[in-house]
Parts: sequence; C-alpha cells; structure tokens
Amino acid sequence: MSFPRMRDGPWFLVFLVLFQLAFIVLLYERGLSVTVFGFLKQAGSFPWDYSRSYDVYANLSFFTPGKDGEQLPYCKPKSPVLVGPLNINFVKIPSLTRTIKKNPYVRLGGRYSPLHCQARYKSAIIIPLESGERRLHHLLYYLHPFLQRQQLQYGIYVIHQAGNSTYNRAKLLNVGVWEALKEEEWDCLLLHDVDLVPENDYNLYICDDYYPKHMSSAIDTFQYRLPYRRYFGGVSAVTPEQYLKMNGFPNSYWGWWTGEDDDIATRIYLAGMRIARIPVTLGRYKMIKYNVAKGIRENRKSRYVLVRTAVTWRYYGMNSLFYNLLSKELLPLYTNITVDLGRN
Repeated sequence: MSFPRMRDGPWFLVFLVLFQLAFIVLLYERGLSVTVFGFLKQAGSFPWDYSRSYDVYANLSFFTPGKDGEQLPYCKPKSPVLVGPLNINFVKIPSLTRTIKKNPYVRLGGRYSPLHCQARYKSAIIIPLESGERRLHHLLYYLHPFLQRQQLQYGIYVIHQAGNSTYNRAKLLNVGVWEALKEEEWDCLLLHDVDLVPENDYNLYICDDYYPKHMSSAIDTFQYRLPYRRYFGGVSAVTPEQYLKMNGFPNSYWGWWTGEDDDIATRIYLAGMRIARIPVTLGRYKMIKYNVAKGIRENRKSRYVLVRTAVTWRYYGMNSLFYNLLSKELLPLYTNITVDLGRN
C-alpha cells in the first residue's frame, strides 16, 4: 500500500492518535515538568521552618495610602512584608463581617489595588463552588491578606452552580475565566479550589511567562507530596493566552473525580507547553476537610472521556462553552456569579 493511500485511510488517523498518546505518556514518565526560575527557585530551596509561622495579617499596616493626586511609583519586585510560613487553622469559622473589617481597602466585588504603589501584576482568582459556605469563609479570611502582602492588584470571583445537576468543576472554571476576562485584561488567572489555603506568602500568585504553573504541589492531606506525577489539580496559574492555547478545560467532566485535571495536563503537552511546578517546600497548602462522596457514581464514565482527549481537546473546551448566566453580584469580598450549566 502506498503512503498517500494509507494517509487518506481511517487507519492513518488511528495511528496519529496512538502516536500522540504514546508521546504524552513518555513525557509523563520522564517527568518533564519545570520549576519557576529566579526568585521562586531561590524561595523554594530556602529551608523554611514551618514550625515557626506568622499571622497572615501581620505588618499590613506598613502599607500606608499615598497622598491624593500623588503619582504612585511601581511596587518593589519583592514585597517588604513577606514572611514565609503562615499560621493557618480552621478551628473557628470566621464570619464574613470579621473578614470585611480586617480588609478595609477591599472594594466591592472583591477587588483590590495597592494604595502605596502601582501593582506590577493583575491576577484574577477564580473559585468554583457547588456548596460549602464554611470553606469559602475560611478561604476568604486568609486569601485577601495573602494577596495584599504580595502587592497584587486582584479580583476574586466565586462561580456558583445552580440547580440539582451533578457538579461540573471544569465547566465552572471555564465560565469564571470567560466572565473575568469580560471585566478586565488580567495578567494571570488563578484557578483555585475552595478548600485549599496557601501556607507561604512567598508562593506568588503570578503567572509564569512561558508555561502553565502548578501552585499546590504540596498539600497536607497528601503528606505534602504530589499524589502522582501528572497532577495539576488544586491551585494553578495560567495566563489568558496559555488558557486559550490549551482550549481551557473540557466541559464533559461531571461529578467529583479529578479527571479534568489529568485532561488539562494532557492538553498542556498537546499544545506544546510544559508544567512549571512550584517546589514542594514552597507550594504548601492546607486542605479544609469535607465530604466528597457526592457524585462518585456518576463520574466513572469520565475515565473514558480522558482517553479521547488527544482527539477532542481542540474542539471541546472554551470554544464549545455554553451556559446560562443567572446573576452576577458585587459582594464586599468577592464577585458572586451564579450559572445554570445544563444537564449532563
């Protein structure tokens, strides 16, 4: 059989798909993920003593507002109030009223800009949420001062799924990215699970210029180790260009299974990129415990969706996103977006 005839036949497509899958497996096995260089690399190798931690609100009064009409200078590349390990505990649920009082300069919709300098980075934090106000209260209490310590201009978006259909985290993230980019030209998109709180303020919520960045490389429930090599779940940072290049998340993962994280890790490689992973000494997070049993039965079919990623990733994702926007509320600590995702 001649090559042109074979190329036009159905087996050639099968060959290409198998070749792509084999290539991705090889990349995973070789562990071709890279760490962020420069400042982050040095911070990650620092011998942090997590037995000595600091209040996340400490020294924020160091940032005094500039005078009216004064041209503010750019913020220093390294914030002067970074301390490293932070004291995180979930014994008492903080009220939203308390969090609002402790963050007086956060504007409506969860927006913030440094008062003493011009921010070098603009980051949008996108939090998908099915339920669990308790976890959201904890996260907001710690996340606002954490971001202010890094002298970022930021906005926090919470994406609620309405109705009684099975939870679809991946599609909610696509919605959050789309809605956030309609409001602002963000430099960086932080895709953030509601149950993870960062433990070190040197873990900067900014993007890598070249590759999608995995922030939560060390979670306490995983003994501060990666659960598996291709893991891209929890908290990640991507530029809008990187997110669109990989066509975002797929919209087909319904239920509580991390198949969408494996899918987007595959998409990263298929789009010609790698994963920039924060060192485990720096990318530490504490998880707010909760029951994730809901949806496990429904999501077994997600395993079959993952097998098709090499064929479908260009066609199913941000470019096939459909949802019904029910409401957008500018609340004191975040922008609350409620959507109907339809049925699985």
